[in-house]
Amino acid sequence: MMMRRRRTTTSTLAEGMSPNNHWMVTLQKVFYPTLATVGIPSNVVTFLVIWRRTCTLSRSSRLYLMAMAVADTAVLLSIVVLEFSLKFLQAEPFWSHVPWCSLRDVANYGASNASTWLVVAFTAERFVAIHNWRMKSRVCTARCAARTIAAVFLLSVLLAVPHYWANVSVVVNNRSSCVYAQDGPYDRFIHGLVWAQTVQAYILPFTIILLLNRLTLRQISLSNNRVQPVRNTASRGHVGVTSRGHGRIITPLLRSRMRKSALLLVTVSMTFVLLSVTRAVTQIVLRTAATAGPHNSAPDRYDYGVPINVAADVGSMLSLSNAAVNMLLYVCTQRRFRQELVACATQVFCCCRPLVACLRQVFCCRCPLVACLRQVFCCHTETKA
Repeated sequence: MMMRRRRTTTSTLAEGMSPNNHWMVTLQKVFYPTLATVGIPSNVVTFLVIWRRTCTLSRSSRLYLMAMAVADTAVLLSIVVLEFSLKFLQAEPFWSHVPWCSLRDVANYGASNASTWLVVAFTAERFVAIHNWRMKSRVCTARCAARTIAAVFLLSVLLAVPHYWANVSVVVNNRSSCVYAQDGPYDRFIHGLVWAQTVQAYILPFTIILLLNRLTLRQISLSNNRVQPVRNTASRGHVGVTSRGHGRIITPLLRSRMRKSALLLVTVSMTFVLLSVTRAVTQIVLRTAATAGPHNSAPDRYDYGVPINVAADVGSMLSLSNAAVNMLLYVCTQRRFRQELVACATQVFCCCRPLVACLRQVFCCRCPLVACLRQVFCCHTETKA
């Protein structure tokens, strides 16, 4: 979900990519390195916790969550670190030269497409697990999840390949920049490519996620309403409360699990939608303005005097934040994940205690080597005196 670069005029390139004294530029210089510093370790920890611990999740859900952590880490590395952070830290990043100018968008869009459609796949898998009992045994399995994840990564890269021909490296005032190809034959190709990316990265995923979440919440609401007393023979005639759905008796324990699964699903998917909607709207507005403008050219993208440019950069920051917040979402919604995270942290701390004790001895001069060095240093000082 990379910030799109508009067709840039020669005067704009000569003046620089952005006014360095604007508060938005200063904010991005601080925000993107901080986001990478926080997000990458949290994704790695999330992957390790889910991999080593069950967290009371099904095997298919664990695979999807681990794949999402990998895709989000790829987004942070390729877009946040290698593009945005370097853009604000270096006057001429390495990707402004050939062939990195073309390869950069392939990596960026491949990672962002995978991150987006893994959320959609996870939403669909949880919808089937909650809504359709018959398909659950065939769809909600580790093998099916692994095949779906592999297909999502492969298709994400394939959909990003056309972006290889979208950018060119130009040199203005002995400074290289990566901009859209402005030749006549490429003009329609660029506009069609960007609109296709907008549809498959925002409009289509948003539609699927909102529809499936609505159906999932509706199914849980109906299962809670269809309640009838059922005699429990294992508890001496105690009358329990169950509900029937799709020909099966839903016990209170199963209903509780459905609620927890729905809570995780809605939290992950709706957070993705809420953090990405600002960018989606601003991209549609910018693309519509570019198409309706003279010669199909949009205003200078780096002119922060235009409010839509500020809103677009804020949308990019919010959208990329989605790649770093999953661990926080799991901590807030999954009690078992919190327990496993604390257990892993305690285990790591216990493993590091011998190293800490050794370092404490060294700094407290209890180590024989340090004591010997101190004695030699003192003798040398007395000889000089």
